[in-house]
Amino acid sequence: MQYARLGRTDLRVSRIGLGTMTWGQQNTEAEGHAQMDAAVERGVNLFDAAEMYPIPPRAETYGRTEEIIGTWFKASGKRDQVVLATKILGPSERFTWVRGGKLRLDRRNVREAVDASLKRLQTDRIDLYQTHWPHRVVNSFGRLGFPHTPDEDFLDPAVTLDALAEQVKAGKILHVGVSNETPWGVMRHLAAHAEDPARPRLQAIQNPYSLLNRAFEVGLAEVALREDVGLLAYAPMAAGTLSGKYLNGQVPPGSRRSIDGRGSRYAKPHADEATARYVEIARRHGLDPGRMAIAFVLRQPFVTSALVGATSLEQLANAIDAEDLQLSDEVMAEIEAVHVDHPNPCP
Repeated sequence: MQYARLGRTDLRVSRIGLGTMTWGQQNTEAEGHAQMDAAVERGVNLFDAAEMYPIPPRAETYGRTEEIIGTWFKASGKRDQVVLATKILGPSERFTWVRGGKLRLDRRNVREAVDASLKRLQTDRIDLYQTHWPHRVVNSFGRLGFPHTPDEDFLDPAVTLDALAEQVKAGKILHVGVSNETPWGVMRHLAAHAEDPARPRLQAIQNPYSLLNRAFEVGLAEVALREDVGLLAYAPMAAGTLSGKYLNGQVPPGSRRSIDGRGSRYAKPHADEATARYVEIARRHGLDPGRMAIAFVLRQPFVTSALVGATSLEQLANAIDAEDLQLSDEVMAEIEAVHVDHPNPCP
């Protein structure tokens, strides 16, 4: 396993990170523990969670994923072998069961969320604490156009950083990151730190990035490289889509699409056509389609780690194997040709 520096910290994280959102719904506690054992054995040291996991989110399962990680820490004694990342919910009217439904990225919510996560995780610190989405209207989660909303509930990232600074000072979190952010958002966080160095510096951005969604390359890639705020790429297989398992209308039992009634952001016009072509490239060159998709993500200089999720140990091993895969110039040229014909069908 290769490792990369997390932002400007002294932490080195595995190029493959372990996503955890299936634990507690698609996966049992025992299966989650088995995945963590297998990942650590292969050299994976980055675990990424969130207070809202597992997915799809429900009041009955809220926080269960962090609890499963916590019981593994207690049973294995391997907390110090892991760079632990988790997230706080952004503002939303949907999560009525969390903190009285009054979600904001302010001092009270940050304090309460951090304390609750630490308790569930059975640890005294979180290595990377991330905002799950911004406290303002942004074009994320499948939206390309910017929905300017003059009367929005806007909270300057500086306010959130002030709240996070208190948790850093208390030793409860070490570093901070963002998720589902924009170029303006990343630069505003960095500017707020420059205005007051007591505020923690942004060290990572966790956004989607895959063959079906390369929107990160527009604007954010330059920011990531020039400001040392590397991408933790989530959904590098486009939520399993790039394995080809959903082609021709298939929805395998037990798959995420079979249990998540919200619909998939990767089930969009032209997605099947692009996916079929990527799968065909992989198979013609004797490659596993999912492994090829992850290897493509890892080639990008702005990527710190690709976060992979799995519901079986076989899927997990296959994803981790992508770290060793070097794509030929011929394969890359064919991938680019598909991208030209179908740019970002699933933003």
